[in-house]
Order: sequence, then C-alpha cells, then structure tokens
Amino acid sequence: MTDIRTVLFDLDGTLADTAPDLAYALNCLLQESGRAPLPYEVLRPMASHGARGLIGRGFNLTPHDAGYAELRQRFLDLYAANLTRKTRLFPGIPELLGALQARGIHWGIVTNKPRFLTDPLVEQLGIRDSAACVVSGDTTANSKPHPEPMLYACRQAGSQPAECLYVGDAARDIEAGRVAGMQTLVALFGYISQDDRPQTWGASGMINEPREVLQWLSAHE
Repeated sequence: MTDIRTVLFDLDGTLADTAPDLAYALNCLLQESGRAPLPYEVLRPMASHGARGLIGRGFNLTPHDAGYAELRQRFLDLYAANLTRKTRLFPGIPELLGALQARGIHWGIVTNKPRFLTDPLVEQLGIRDSAACVVSGDTTANSKPHPEPMLYACRQAGSQPAECLYVGDAARDIEAGRVAGMQTLVALFGYISQDDRPQTWGASGMINEPREVLQWLSAHE
C-alpha cells in the first residue's frame, strides 16, 4: 500500500457534530409552518443528508414537490443564522488533526455542504487555517458520490489519490473515495441510521472514534 500523505474528511457527522443545529433549524421551520417539532433522536441520522433529507423527514417532500424550494430556502436561512449554536468538533478530532500534522500528513475537508455554509462554519470552528483544502458541494460541477470533488481535493493537497485516505459517515462518502482510488474509513460515530449497512459499503475499514484513524494508519504503514 502506498503511504498515506493526506487524510480527507467529510464535515457533517465526521469532523463536526452539526446535527443539533440542523435539527434546531428544521424544528424552527416546522413550528413556523404550524407543525410539531420532531425529537432530536429522529432527526440526528438525517443530518448527513442535508436540507433534502431533513425536509423530507419533516415535511415528507422531495425536491420535485410543490413548496419544497421555498421550504429549503427558509431552512437554509434559519440554519445559516445558527451554524455554531451547539455545533462542535467531535471529541478527539482536535487531537487527531494535531497528530496528523505532527506526522507530516496533510488533512482536508470534502463535503456536500454548499460553500456559503461550509466556509463560515469551518472558520467558526477554528480549523480553516490548518486545512490543506476545503471542498464544498458546489466547488466542482459534481458532488459526492461522484469522485470529482475527491480528485479536486487531491490536487489541492498535492497528493495522488492512492496517497489519500477519506473518512466519512455515509455510503456516498465511501463510494466517492473508492471510485477516486482512495482508501476509505467509515466513521461509525457519525450519523449512521438503523437502516444503514456500513459493512456493505466497501470501505477499507470502520472506526468507532477519531483516534482509530491513527491506529489504522500505523497498521497500514
């Protein structure tokens, strides 16, 4: 196996626990629409699926349905105003990023979150300056599961795909990384629903907490 020079991360559900603020924005929208808020436990698994997943769960609408576009815009406005109300890096992530840098390994972000949300969130979390790249859902023409944003991130970080490890918590993360030619890890501490079957996603491995990235790297040197 080629030595890993860059570790790339999904954002929501892998680097940052964004579900509390995403759920808050959706429940505000539900209440504005005269509906009852939903329990956090119901909304947490949908956080990796963004506005589409959350509005689908809250309103039973798809992007093709009438009224969806207006609800989505209002949801995004509410969320943008509450990006770091309760959002924090997952426990162990700051230590992991520091350990990677100490080993001379670059790290970066590849997310499907749109740039107008990604950039302020990463700034507010205090990790922008140490990231080799931040690739949002609209940085390239395609978003995950397409491999284009993964390959773009490789170029930004100065690594070949075979020198990259991608860590994510959704099937599309693993598919995008695998098709791009990277090693992949499933972050089981992320937003995995009871219907998900991560063992079938074709990842190189699965981790229960961030520090296990370092253990995986050591085992595959």
